[in-house]
Amino acid sequence: MDFATIFFILVGALSVGAAVGVVMSRVAVHSALFLLTHFATLAVLYITLDAQFLGAAQIIIYAGGIVILILFVIMLIGSQEIETRAAYRTWVPYAGLALGLVLLSSMTYAIMQTPIKPVAVPANEGGVPIVLGMFLYTQNILLVELASVLLLVALLGALLLARKPKDEKSPIS
Repeated sequence: MDFATIFFILVGALSVGAAVGVVMSRVAVHSALFLLTHFATLAVLYITLDAQFLGAAQIIIYAGGIVILILFVIMLIGSQEIETRAAYRTWVPYAGLALGLVLLSSMTYAIMQTPIKPVAVPANEGGVPIVLGMFLYTQNILLVELASVLLLVALLGALLLARKPKDEKSPIS
């Protein structure tokens, strides 16, 4: 194995470890810092794959904007533990598991239908936005749509967890 492969494996392992830290951390600030580490290691992986534009966008948009916004919200609202009401609804975990299995099976079916051949972007040139956009939105539109469905499900899950019960009054009213 050459140095580039070893470096890629080490940075990938650090990225996966940081992603696990995001999910497993009980303190919200620590989770946000793990997320920042994960985004930074993803940017390094993009740069090693000769996609400098994606690496820079990863740092500027996600690490520089999203994580800072999350940290500001944590500092303004506070990071006390949140009680979930999912324990009162016994069907919620099963519905989430069923929907996750449907999403996983549809993604597996889509991947199995795609012929396995190495795809080379003709003019990658470090991830030029025009070439990258044409590649994503012509040949890989199904993957973009599946990612959008995944983000929509995450948004709906966050809204479901954040809503107040019907009997609670708003502090404003």
